[in-house]
Amino acid sequence: MYLVTMLGNLLIILAISSDTHLHTPMYFFLANLSFIDTCFTCTIVPKVLENIQTQHHTISYTGCPVQMYVFMALTLLDDFLLAVMAYDRYVAICLPLHYTMTMQPQRCLLLVATSWLCSQFLAFSLTLQMAQFSFCASHSIRYFFCDLIPLLKLACSDTHIFQATMFIEAALSGVVPLTCVLVSYAYIIHTILRVSSAGGKYKIFSTCGCHLAVVTLFYGTLFLVYFQPSSSYSADTGMLASVIYTMVTPMLNPFIYCLRNRDMKDALWKLLGWGKCSTL
Repeated sequence: MYLVTMLGNLLIILAISSDTHLHTPMYFFLANLSFIDTCFTCTIVPKVLENIQTQHHTISYTGCPVQMYVFMALTLLDDFLLAVMAYDRYVAICLPLHYTMTMQPQRCLLLVATSWLCSQFLAFSLTLQMAQFSFCASHSIRYFFCDLIPLLKLACSDTHIFQATMFIEAALSGVVPLTCVLVSYAYIIHTILRVSSAGGKYKIFSTCGCHLAVVTLFYGTLFLVYFQPSSSYSADTGMLASVIYTMVTPMLNPFIYCLRNRDMKDALWKLLGWGKCSTL
C-alpha cells in the first residue's frame, strides 16, 4: 500500500511536470495535492512499518509532537487545497470566458502559498498549546501515530481552552473549505443541468466526479474523527477512519484522478514511453 501510494503520486507529479499540455491550473493543483499526499504518507507509514518490524511500538518525546505538527499541517493543507480545486472547477465550468483572467499563474501560486501559510500557522498554534500540557496518565497511546485526541486522553492539565481552540480551528479549516466546495458544486450542477449536449454533460461529470469522490472520502472520515467531543471519542472508530484518510485515500487518489481522465492517461503513457493509450 505504501509503495503504491508513493509510486502513484510521484508518477502524477512527473507526468504533469513533463507534459506541457498539462501546465494548466487544474493540473498544477493536482500536482500539489499529489505532493502533499506523498508527504502525508511519509509522515505516518514509515514509523508504523518500523514499529511492526522491530516490535517496539515507541516514539520519542520529541518525535511525537513533531509528527503531530507535520501531520496536522498536511491535513489542513489538504482541506484548503481541495477547496481551491473546487473553486478552479467552478470558474472553468460556470465562468469559462473569465477563466484565463481569473486563474492566472500568479493567482494560482498565491492560492497555494496562502493555503501553506494558513495550515502551518493553525498546526503550530495547536502543537504549541499541546506541548504545555502535563501528561500524568499512562504514556501508552492506543493509536498508530501521535494525534490530537488520543494525546488529549493522556493529559491531566485543563484542556477546555485547548478543545475550544481546536473546534474553532476545525471550523475554519474544515467547515469553511467544505462550504466552499459545496457551494462551488451547487453552481456546477446547476450549470451542468443547463447543458443540452449529452457529451458535454459527460465530460463535465468525468472531470468533476473524480474531485468530488476524493472530497467525500477525505471529509467524511475527517469529520468522523475530529468533529466530536473528546469525551465521546471512540479509539476503534477513530483508528479505522484515520487509516482511511492517512493511508487509503492517498493511495486511491492517483487511480481516481487518472482512470477517468484521458489527458492524464496519455501523459502517463508518454512518460512511461508507451505512446498514447489505445481507445477503449
